[in-house]
Amino acid sequence: MKKRSTCPAACALDLAGDKWTLLVVRDLLRGRTTYGALADSPEGIPTNILADRLRRMEQAGLITAVPYQRRPVRYAYSLTEKGRGLDDVLRAVARWGHRHIPGTKVLPEFLKN
Repeated sequence: MKKRSTCPAACALDLAGDKWTLLVVRDLLRGRTTYGALADSPEGIPTNILADRLRRMEQAGLITAVPYQRRPVRYAYSLTEKGRGLDDVLRAVARWGHRHIPGTKVLPEFLKN
């Protein structure tokens, strides 16, 4: 992926700033590791977008995909160290949303600093 600038915030947003990537990270952190489990996210990510995000996340080194079934081929996804580093970002976004958007609910572990 070509960088649009050398600004680290811009580069991070190019990688993980779309509508879905951090939600996929959230679900992987919660132990959802298969395509089906990720597709069942309550936000209803369209399957074509999920497939695209998983491919992009793997290319960016955020996740690994390991086949667990041969026919048809099915993959288990896991966060790499780089991907797990987004946990802090996700927690910060969740805390901000909980403070500033009425009616939101957050798991207690996301409120910890």
